[in-house]
Amino acid sequence: MAYLKIGQLAKKVGCLPSTIHFYTQEGLLKEDSRTQGGYRLYDEKKAVLAIKRIVNLQTKKRYRLSEIIKIIK
Repeated sequence: MAYLKIGQLAKKVGCLPSTIHFYTQEGLLKEDSRTQGGYRLYDEKKAVLAIKRIVNLQTKKRYRLSEIIKIIK
């Protein structure tokens, strides 16, 4: 299982690290653990799939973020 820090995950999916922070804060994305230094770690496969789902709901289904939060929570 591969884990990514926020910056690595953001680069992989093509978004800003602040977007990852926001998704985590809103409960759309869950961190799997933290490093000893306190950095959040995300399971690569789970996080990429979750972000793709969010982006799909925003772009193809035209849901607002507030609606997506209700759907996923």
